[in-house]
Amino acid sequence: MKALDLLSPALAPALTPTRSVPAVGRPHVHESALAQVQGTAHYIDDLPELKGTLYAAPILSNVAHGRLRGVDSTAALALPGVRGVVLSADVPGDKILAAFGHDEPVFAIDSVQHVGQVIGLVVAGSMRQARRAARLVRCDIDALPAVLDVHTAHAQKSYVLPPVFVRRGDAQAALLRSEHRLSGQLEVGGQEHFYLEGQIAYALPLEQQQWQIYSSTQHPGEVQHWVAHALGLENHAVKVECRRMGGGFGGKETQAGHLAVWACVAARKFGCPVKLRLDRDDDFMITGKRHPFAYEYDVGFDDSGLITGLHLDMLANCGFSADLSGPVADRAIFHADNAYFLSDVEIASYRCKTNTQSHTAFRGFGGPQGVIVIEAIIGDIARQLGLDAFDVRLRNLYDKNPQGPRSLTHYQMRVEDNILHALMPALAASAQYRQRQAEIAEWNAGQPVIKRGLALTPVKFGISFTATLFNQAGALVHVYTDGSVQVNHGGTEMGQGLNTKVAQIVADELGVPLERVLVTASDTSKIPNASATAASSGTDLNGRAAQYAARTVRNNLAAFVSGLDGCGAGAVDFSGGLVRTPKSERRWEDVVGEAFANRIQLWSDGFYRTPKIHYDKTTLTGRPFYYFAYGAACSEVALDTLTGESRVLRVDILHDVGHSINPAIDIGQIEGGFVQGMGWLTNEQLVWNDKGLLTTHAPSTYKIPTAGDIPAHFQIDLWPEANREDNVGGSKAVGEPPFMLAISVYEALRNAVAASRGGTQPLELTAPATAENLLRALGRVHDDA
Repeated sequence: MKALDLLSPALAPALTPTRSVPAVGRPHVHESALAQVQGTAHYIDDLPELKGTLYAAPILSNVAHGRLRGVDSTAALALPGVRGVVLSADVPGDKILAAFGHDEPVFAIDSVQHVGQVIGLVVAGSMRQARRAARLVRCDIDALPAVLDVHTAHAQKSYVLPPVFVRRGDAQAALLRSEHRLSGQLEVGGQEHFYLEGQIAYALPLEQQQWQIYSSTQHPGEVQHWVAHALGLENHAVKVECRRMGGGFGGKETQAGHLAVWACVAARKFGCPVKLRLDRDDDFMITGKRHPFAYEYDVGFDDSGLITGLHLDMLANCGFSADLSGPVADRAIFHADNAYFLSDVEIASYRCKTNTQSHTAFRGFGGPQGVIVIEAIIGDIARQLGLDAFDVRLRNLYDKNPQGPRSLTHYQMRVEDNILHALMPALAASAQYRQRQAEIAEWNAGQPVIKRGLALTPVKFGISFTATLFNQAGALVHVYTDGSVQVNHGGTEMGQGLNTKVAQIVADELGVPLERVLVTASDTSKIPNASATAASSGTDLNGRAAQYAARTVRNNLAAFVSGLDGCGAGAVDFSGGLVRTPKSERRWEDVVGEAFANRIQLWSDGFYRTPKIHYDKTTLTGRPFYYFAYGAACSEVALDTLTGESRVLRVDILHDVGHSINPAIDIGQIEGGFVQGMGWLTNEQLVWNDKGLLTTHAPSTYKIPTAGDIPAHFQIDLWPEANREDNVGGSKAVGEPPFMLAISVYEALRNAVAASRGGTQPLELTAPATAENLLRALGRVHDDA
């Protein structure tokens, strides 16, 4: 299915489901779309505030690393409306957050670790008063030497977690016997999440030391745990609710927990509700980003471009604490192969501690940082040999045969569902890759200034949390006596359409029209211990759990109706809002009402755990993923070699989502993921100065893609094959894999640079490929200029 088809007026009626057509597999409108357009969809800052609510603003460190000797809040407390300050001494429970590494204080205690670290809060009667007062607080800090880049951190062995090494075969011996050998390096920057709704929490103290927290979070269960831990309470005393987020992208997986803890500590101290909403500048300064990476590689290969040996060092800039850096760096290792078999390989992963924000989850979760380096290596190999990089990529793919000699990953998982041998040539044909490559070569030969580049790159992305315990989900399905259905599950809605898909799945399971199903807010008092909505597994986990819950209710009703009609329960059909047996046809709502009168249970829970997966985190081996999602993108760019300005001219994508549950939503995710990935690799540049200050901390200095950056030709097609694993509806995850399709833009830009510069040596283009970095790659700007 094509993206443009979904926008065709002829297909507009398809967006309104009929009673007789299944909901799954059709392009239904996002369940909140109308409310969002009308401005009636509630986000946390839209909720009515209780009388007596106070507002908090953060006190930030202006030093990258130093000893915190004291805090002078005299000037702040003198302002009208200011109620007081909150510091580490006010935390009643553990003063260290209940994060994975237990290495990050709630508020700075006796030292500061980055510019923007939260030292405390000012609490006042209005948000404006609190923010004004926070700027008047003076912190006494003795500056200490700061580590601001990964190379310094690595040299000093400054790590948040120990290094990890993964080996297969004998990489060094393989390199020595390789026909050809190249070495090179690469640096890839981080990325700001830039969600439309910033970080926010609203904390309400209830009776008997109980708490209600409204949090814009991808992980309500973790917020619950963090708050309870900081307040010295048991988890059952804290209820966390999230109806929707205005974007997350991983930035609200752990770091929303900070806001909730800070607001709760303030609310406990002052005995009243407290709202904490970061403004955009503070959000930039406080929160972590996508991990910047630096790489060094040594690769061996034969005359056809087949990789015969690889040594790869990966330096991850983790910031000042571990956060999720361990699993992010692990996933970068897992995806350093992307779609390619690596026979003899050695990967060293260094998790570097620097005095910057603690970097965190971001769409792809380390996968993009793994995929980009192997794609860059293959591009360098192709240039060295004078081959088309597309052919080199095909040469290195995993086997089609799951039992073939080249089907086992370097972490010992067998690739059983490889479709790229068919998918990549199909895209090359539909995008006219060979013909356009020849046309571009002719263009570049005759044009001294504007150079064009073309690249077709694949993605193979593993779906599941690498931490096996998170691959579980629960759901509740309630059928009311009027036949309406309410669903609650542990996932969170951040615009990605999770609730819409879950509603479709439940509607079909019960055989009712989609409009009869309502999915409610994520709530820790309904679904306990829910995993984060992350790792692209929201629908896989929560959709299946909701399906199981609905199936139990349906089976209860089938048994009841079969007893009435004297037939087997298997003969009862639920579809189109009707319940049919060989003897009768009843309306759904009539069956529900009659079942209730006969005391039949009309609600149930559902639970799902992902099968087949296992993983040894000490050796990084096993089967961490249930399946792989595949795709490929062909991108064409133009580069002005005098100014460094570049433009994406055309993009063709063929992506694998299995049997799509909702093609409109899936194509929207592919579009959004690709454009966000394009931003990471072209114009979203984070810059810290030599004092550790993030100088790109606002939209005026940090540039995300706009409508003007979208190519005129942006074609998306869906691969038609169902998921070969038993996943809900035959679907595949779609949230993260498309992000890495944008690496085709980066490789196309490198090809354009190579067309201008010539030569066969590895081409160093620091990402993002801003005009300055492109000029530097062209040799027109030098680091000492």
